[in-house]
Amino acid sequence: MNKTIDRKTFLSYLGTGAAALAAASAGLGTLNGKASAMSSTADHLFGFNTNRVSGYFEPIAPSSEDKLLLPNNFKYDVVAAFDDVINAAGERFGSGCDYNAFFPLEGSNVRGLLVNNHEYSTIFSIGPVKDGKMTKEQLHNNLYYQGMSVIEVYRDDKGVWKMDINSSNARRINGYTKFDLTGPAKGATALGGATTAIGTFANCSGGVTLWNTVLSCEENFAETAAASSLPDTHYGWVIEIDPFDKKYLKKHTALGRFNHENTAMGIAKDGRVVVYMGDDKKDACVYKFISKGKYNKSLGRGNSALLEEGTLYVANLKKGEWAPVTLEAVQKAAKDKPELLKKFETQGDVITFCQEAALLVGGTPTDRPEDIEISPFDNTIFICHTNNDNHGNIHGHITRIFETGSDLGSLTFDFEIFAAGGRQSGFSSPDNLAFDSNGHLWVVTDISSSSQNKGVHKPFKNNGLFVIPTSGPDQAIALQFASAPVESELTGPFFTPDEQTLFLSVQHPGENTTDLNNPTSRWPHRAGDSKARCAVVAISGFKLG
Repeated sequence: MNKTIDRKTFLSYLGTGAAALAAASAGLGTLNGKASAMSSTADHLFGFNTNRVSGYFEPIAPSSEDKLLLPNNFKYDVVAAFDDVINAAGERFGSGCDYNAFFPLEGSNVRGLLVNNHEYSTIFSIGPVKDGKMTKEQLHNNLYYQGMSVIEVYRDDKGVWKMDINSSNARRINGYTKFDLTGPAKGATALGGATTAIGTFANCSGGVTLWNTVLSCEENFAETAAASSLPDTHYGWVIEIDPFDKKYLKKHTALGRFNHENTAMGIAKDGRVVVYMGDDKKDACVYKFISKGKYNKSLGRGNSALLEEGTLYVANLKKGEWAPVTLEAVQKAAKDKPELLKKFETQGDVITFCQEAALLVGGTPTDRPEDIEISPFDNTIFICHTNNDNHGNIHGHITRIFETGSDLGSLTFDFEIFAAGGRQSGFSSPDNLAFDSNGHLWVVTDISSSSQNKGVHKPFKNNGLFVIPTSGPDQAIALQFASAPVESELTGPFFTPDEQTLFLSVQHPGENTTDLNNPTSRWPHRAGDSKARCAVVAISGFKLG
């Protein structure tokens, strides 16, 4: 058997399942688990009643157009865009839409609750800020439009995805919402003794828990907190909501305070819950939390208590070890630094000032660790290191961690560079990840708006969505599935359980606009609309007439 396959042959295998791909690649790098037994219907055109988005497609070329472009035989529906009314109370969809999570209603693949994060405000949501200071109205809108939305979505009998604004579950969670604090920083001096916190904002990515709630991550929170004179230490946490329970709102301090990107939850071999997290900042670290107690499926949402007590670890890539970010470890590392010993007197202090503590105990500074996902097929950990020009890592890379014994609870690991961004791979600046049932990795990119279509980023044009196989000699090849509108990025890819629909956010189109009368983008090009709007779209296949 040939050791390599050409691009045309490779494309014929994409969508036929990990087993066929592994066979085509002479058995190199195969994945174990259910992926090897699954396949998709790749031998005919897509139809929303019969086919998966995650099957075969003809890759598209990079584009600089102000459009959301997809392969032939695919379409998208704008489900919710900035400032759309989402419920009977008149609440409105937020700004900077990011992470998505779909929760079926009564087991349906065509009706459910969609949770969406709202990361930050833009000129389209608050208007131009003069002299760097927001007006009272702008401060209000800045807090209102960030946070999260819970909306109800459905696919009608014509195959069009829509929002149901009469849903009793639809609501906003934002900078005015009250949260209960849990864990070591609850009542801590570093938080002014607070046991509750008002508001969430800078909500980037997130994750779904084993008990069917959502974890949402507060990322670049400092600017909003400062602008509204809010206590800085009340933000930068992982929050938990229940899409079906409006009163369930928590901030879990045991998971640490930093520029959270997302969470990826799994179970150690001994039954403890493990949560992986990235810190989206240059020279920041990769973390994981291991609960003290063990997961008990019968407890349902009661398992949330596992996120209140456990140990936070930081990755030391040089040693291949997870170093504990604990009071004992920090005080030992700072024993000759009186000023640090005074700063870190309790575990509440350690997790509140987590970034500094993590470096003290040996955490490895990395290149903007953003989305982290656990492979559902072999328990390897995939990390998007988006880029870091301080290190000359312009195009970023995807790291793959192999926990010792394939045990998520292990404290030692090995790793590899799974795919490096650049000309050779066809993508730059990886950001969010999602796996499909064929074992393929879906990757969206985050080339900054100021760099798009310029210099070394010129060949990639606008940001995009790519599919990369996780096995075989061609695993570094990125096949482009979507191209984003001007000055936007695609975020939050999330499949319905049957993979016939892919929800995707189009974030900050026209981000560099300075004059509202002359926006750099007008996507989604609604009739009579004069500005760009971030939005969530539902992507599905269709049959040609």
